Amino acid sequence: MVDIKMYINSLFNAKNILIPTTKQNLLDEFVRSVDCQEAVNSIIENQNFIMEKWKIKNRVADIISHQIVIPNGTIGKHYEAKIDFNKLNFTDLLFETFEGLEELGLSFNKVNSAIEGTPTQSGDFKIKLIFKIKGESESTSPNEKLISLIINPDPKSLWKDIPSDTNDLFWKKDDVTEAASLGDRHIVVASKRGRSHENVGSFRDDDFAYKYFEKTGWSVVAVSDGAGSYSLSRIGSQLACNAVLDYFENHHDVEQNKEFESKLIAFNESKDEMLLKEIEIASKQNLYKATLHVHNKIKEHAEITSKEHPELFNNPKAKTLLDYYHSTLIFALFKKYEFGYVLQTFGVGDCPIAIMNKDQSQTTLLNWLDVGEFGGGTRFITQPNIFHSKEHPMASRFNFQIVTDFSYLFLMTDGIYDPKFVVEANLEKNGKWIEFMEDLQGNNEDNLKVDFDYSNTEISNQLSNWMDFWSQGNHDDRTLAIVY
Repeated sequence: MVDIKMYINSLFNAKNILIPTTKQNLLDEFVRSVDCQEAVNSIIENQNFIMEKWKIKNRVADIISHQIVIPNGTIGKHYEAKIDFNKLNFTDLLFETFEGLEELGLSFNKVNSAIEGTPTQSGDFKIKLIFKIKGESESTSPNEKLISLIINPDPKSLWKDIPSDTNDLFWKKDDVTEAASLGDRHIVVASKRGRSHENVGSFRDDDFAYKYFEKTGWSVVAVSDGAGSYSLSRIGSQLACNAVLDYFENHHDVEQNKEFESKLIAFNESKDEMLLKEIEIASKQNLYKATLHVHNKIKEHAEITSKEHPELFNNPKAKTLLDYYHSTLIFALFKKYEFGYVLQTFGVGDCPIAIMNKDQSQTTLLNWLDVGEFGGGTRFITQPNIFHSKEHPMASRFNFQIVTDFSYLFLMTDGIYDPKFVVEANLEKNGKWIEFMEDLQGNNEDNLKVDFDYSNTEISNQLSNWMDFWSQGNHDDRTLAIVY
């Protein structure tokens, strides 16, 4: 209850009206009058009304000016941004809703106070928070607060896909995907031009080749990564893979192979370690001849091409003709015997070969990688010095294995290895290979699956689609061969 006399005194004092002691009785009579009391109460009510209106208006202004930052979205990807009204100190809101979300493919979920959905447009948008606060009348128009929402475009859409020049002297297909039987096994392999090459219309530098040799029962798979900074590396990788097949089909010593296999059978019976060493030496000698054959085939091509098309060899940084063809090379030669599988492998460069055992409890890396601390540590089959390097002896690039069985044999270029394994050390971890297989079998953001069933006639297309995965900063050619 307002003390009306006190209020009147305050009002008079504010107006410099002084009431002498002799008129206090008159003032008391004035204060007790009904008109005076009604007028004061009316003034107080109007003041309170004004104060409450100002409080509401000021609070609305504070809410409107309060910065609300919500995360950016990406077109085509599920989006969810929780609006924590308690944390924002917006607990006095009577209701809240959003305008401008529907046309973006989004909505406001009141149950968990979240903006969610899958954005259908990209751009910088302003959405409206429509609200009222406690104290506002039903007749009052709702308030509007603008909130910025950025929807980024799909990164894939920013890349161009310019076909390579089919009229080029050494043109080859931008993407190749195949699936076939390979002896008692099956193979699926894909080699895809990287986005960095698609964006400028350059060529696929990766390549592969495989074959089952009925006469010997051996199978071979070769994968090569042409060094993109060398103008004819796409031909170097193609020549390297085809030359591997050519050697084992047309230049392999048949008699030596018979002797090699006889020793294998003898070792299986005797388990003689000295005999195993002889087998390993014979394997390395044979693989050495194969790699030398590959090197010489590329050299031969380079010499012929330089005479026929000298205009292609105009890089002052190239020291030799072979520099134009720089390519890595990995290959695996394998055959099934009664006692298991014999594998012989070679690797130069930064492309891994790995084999996963039957129950997938162990994965073994079959080659070491040429990697440098700052990049540029890669070596190529086109470099003569790899054949007589003291730091990395050629013999260390060969591997010989006998396994009872296996589930998968992998050969890949760094376009797969870099985004999926990141660092070389992860290639030694079976858990990472299990993750890789789970990824192939559908545990990925695109939900794309490769079904490794012999009856699956779509496996090559499935692998091709899977290999379009997005990985920030990894846009090189991708080649992956899997024997299963």
